[in-house]
Amino acid sequence: MNRYLTCCIASGCVGALVILAFHNAKTTSRATAQEHTPGNAFMPRPGGALGANATGDPEGLTPDERVNIAVYENVNRGVVNISTKGDREAFFILDVPTEGMGSGSILDKSGHVLTNFHVIEGAKEIEVSLFNGKSFPGKVVAHDAVTDLAVLRIEAPPEMLFPVRIGDSTHLKVGQRAFAIGNPFGLERTLTTGVISSLNRSLPSRTRTRLRSLIQIDAAINPGNSGGPLLDSQSRLIGMNVAIASRTGQSTGVGFAIPSSTISRLVPQLIEKGRVVRPDSGIVRVYETERGLLIAAVAPKGPAEQAGLRGPQVKIDRRRQGPFVYESKQVDRTAADLIIAVDGVPTTTADQFLSEIETRQPGEQVTITFVRGGQEMSARVQLAESAP
Repeated sequence: MNRYLTCCIASGCVGALVILAFHNAKTTSRATAQEHTPGNAFMPRPGGALGANATGDPEGLTPDERVNIAVYENVNRGVVNISTKGDREAFFILDVPTEGMGSGSILDKSGHVLTNFHVIEGAKEIEVSLFNGKSFPGKVVAHDAVTDLAVLRIEAPPEMLFPVRIGDSTHLKVGQRAFAIGNPFGLERTLTTGVISSLNRSLPSRTRTRLRSLIQIDAAINPGNSGGPLLDSQSRLIGMNVAIASRTGQSTGVGFAIPSSTISRLVPQLIEKGRVVRPDSGIVRVYETERGLLIAAVAPKGPAEQAGLRGPQVKIDRRRQGPFVYESKQVDRTAADLIIAVDGVPTTTADQFLSEIETRQPGEQVTITFVRGGQEMSARVQLAESAP
């Protein structure tokens, strides 16, 4: 069974967030080869005789149906079924076996598979099943709990592996069609369709951080879809299904996916370095205010401090009474810098600030605009590499 998160927003609890996932593969579809023309996808052939419907399609299929079929045929062989076995503590310190299920996407001919971290978290055995029913043990290459990403590897023959093609999620539009393929309730390679309902959503994660820049969709996803791909009409992976908002643990038409821009940036690091290398601004804590982010603490000798940014100032008063010296500390928070933008992008929340910083690489410079003593100023901060 998939794990649940609880998201409570404003007026009350939205419900259990069932974690899901994504994948990517590429095959050739007869429908794509025969019907696709640049700028006018899957339109009926000119002059074709009317068949079973008004589109003139000889097989009686509408252009929308052609798109659905092409996406499925292009990608379904790149979607895998992931089953796990682990242990949980029971009475008398006995271990009781537990089982889980999820989905994944084949990344390359070397056998790398993308899925959610929560799908394989705590698993002692991982089995990856391909489209042809063949199963292989899955070995964890690396994972990142903060973004709920994990990469597995299987020792499967290259001819059995059909990598999913990664697309670009930075230009998505609300209302654009979206397709999900996964294994809901263990029903392998199930296709569901919908639209992109919204962009740049954020949700709380179990690491006490937030999953940011999420894609909201209305395509039906359920337990078992975790780790499966979200696709566009060109069969490109634009996200990995990660969660649904639900009171029952089943689809309510409000689902979320990790964008492919995040995947493209982090997965190569997981494969090559075994971890995500994150940039560090040296700003440890902030207070959110209506005007911006008030710096609560900076790392000593860190990037922010070296660039001249400062947090609250501590004043120490000493007074002597007879043979004794007494000290008292006063924290002046009004002396702290108020961050209002990063590279010209307004930042009034910690999420906005982190989103801007985490899209950069260690060694890059960012311009942080801040207010000090009522005057607007700026500082160039060279980002460092965060500690493992």
